[in-house]
Amino acid sequence: MKGSFKKVLDLSSGDSHNAGIKPITFVRQVAAGCAYPRILQGDALPPDARLRVQKLLSHFDGGSIGSYTESCGSMHLRNTVAKFISLRDGGVLSSPEQVFITVDTQRALMVMLRLLCQSEGVSAVMIPDPAPHTLTRLLEGMDVVPVTYQLQEQSGWSVERAELNRAIQAPRGRCFPKAIYISNPGNPTGHVQSRESIQDVIRFAADEELFLLVDEESVSQDTVFADGSEFVSYKRILAEMGQPYSDRVQLASLHSLSNGIMGECGFRTGFMELVNVDEAVMFFTEVLLTGDLCPPVIGQIALDVMVDPPRPGEPSYSLYTQVHAKTIDFLSHNLCFFCLTILSYISQLRFFLVNLGLYLTVMTFFFFFFFFVNLNSHHNSDVFLAHLGLYLTIFTFFSQF
Repeated sequence: MKGSFKKVLDLSSGDSHNAGIKPITFVRQVAAGCAYPRILQGDALPPDARLRVQKLLSHFDGGSIGSYTESCGSMHLRNTVAKFISLRDGGVLSSPEQVFITVDTQRALMVMLRLLCQSEGVSAVMIPDPAPHTLTRLLEGMDVVPVTYQLQEQSGWSVERAELNRAIQAPRGRCFPKAIYISNPGNPTGHVQSRESIQDVIRFAADEELFLLVDEESVSQDTVFADGSEFVSYKRILAEMGQPYSDRVQLASLHSLSNGIMGECGFRTGFMELVNVDEAVMFFTEVLLTGDLCPPVIGQIALDVMVDPPRPGEPSYSLYTQVHAKTIDFLSHNLCFFCLTILSYISQLRFFLVNLGLYLTVMTFFFFFFFFVNLNSHHNSDVFLAHLGLYLTIFTFFSQF
């Protein structure tokens, strides 16, 4: 269908750079230096970026990003990620041996599903509704039955223990849930779980002997805006709960470069940390990841910057914090603007202020804007979208919308 627009903006994947978010300068400086080391001979890069490039290249075979790293990622990077996790979680120890660098979270999730769903009978995984649009496709491709639990819209798309109890009883005798998938912060809802909510899920997983698959990157840990709301990792809560949970409940925590402030979708790199997992499972996790040879090296470089950004006193710190703050301000401004001006006029739709900015700004923004205009016009929806020059598919996968 023809329209007057010059470009079609694809918002179906949550690609923040495609939607106008600019890359972080320090990330691209380090990546450029690693890809073309001769740039170090001039003054194109600030001193701390040059030092980071030299340090990273010293850990790559031949001093080149063209060589393979270990199949689970550079051990230098795994150590850096472990330090990041420990700092994030208030000192809870993290071992680099339990950290796996992956080709984004989808690959990590696929590996864990292959390990968890190999026994006789029909394997199942509990998933939320609404859920990430790629999740059901992944389960279908692996012949894993999705057992859905409804997120509670009335309380801001929260996870409720009573609903988990109901959902797991429904398929009894037909399939056997092996794990429960949690997205925190929520994708696509933006809901940030409270400590109490996380504790309820952990207790539920322990009672039902379920493996916790926790995607803690889908919207982002660093774009929580609402007053009184904060991101707290499942691993931290698990450690704080103590016995009998802290050394019993098995957990895989996933994170990637794709979303959040960095939004480097094209680098296709993330990490997974396994907690309380048997050594044999750790071994076979590495075996399955070996099939990838190694995660993208350029992505590993960007991941290194994500978990170890410029520090106070370093030359790039000021610019890095300025860009970070500007992006946060942009996201939060868009979120507040549409919540307070456009959405307040939509009496036909129920709406709850979510705690996140990025996912809502890039995709939900256009979703609600489309309904706001379309409900007050005579345009056919397909024609309206065509005239906007927008390509939206994401919400058609979510039954509760």
